[in-house]
Amino acid sequence: MVIAVIADTHLPRGARRIPDACLERLRGSELVVHAGDLTAPSVLEELEEIGPPVVAVHGNVDAEELRRRLPEERMVTAEGARIAIVHDAGPAKGRLGRMRRRFPDADAVVFGHSHIPLHEQRDGFQIFNPGSPTDRRRQPRHTMGVARVEDGRVAFQHVVLD
Repeated sequence: MVIAVIADTHLPRGARRIPDACLERLRGSELVVHAGDLTAPSVLEELEEIGPPVVAVHGNVDAEELRRRLPEERMVTAEGARIAIVHDAGPAKGRLGRMRRRFPDADAVVFGHSHIPLHEQRDGFQIFNPGSPTDRRRQPRHTMGVARVEDGRVAFQHVVLD
């Protein structure tokens, strides 16, 4: 199973839009995971129109309607792997252990908020931040993630979009 992983799209904003390279990967996936800060309900609706099912959580800047519609955290099971999704995983120091304690039944946690691409793993547990396809902040490139899941195992990779 192929999962497209995005976060922190912060749309709509001026002429900013989801890059074509990201849209291509979203269309080619079997599931889209968004780790919050879509900003407006229209963004979620546009993602849902692409085709694959969308699993999302709300972020700290999302409109009230999104905050009512989407949970703060959730778990998705894909091909036997349990992936937790949350927007803000807290401070970098101790994050891997903290997420392991918060989601003891998860194989991995996908999160956003910082816009900083990150992939850490220890003892079979992983945390993954895809960065942002639209708002790179202080990062050199726009990024997203792709997860490949097979037989209960998740393999994450970052994809540079520009």
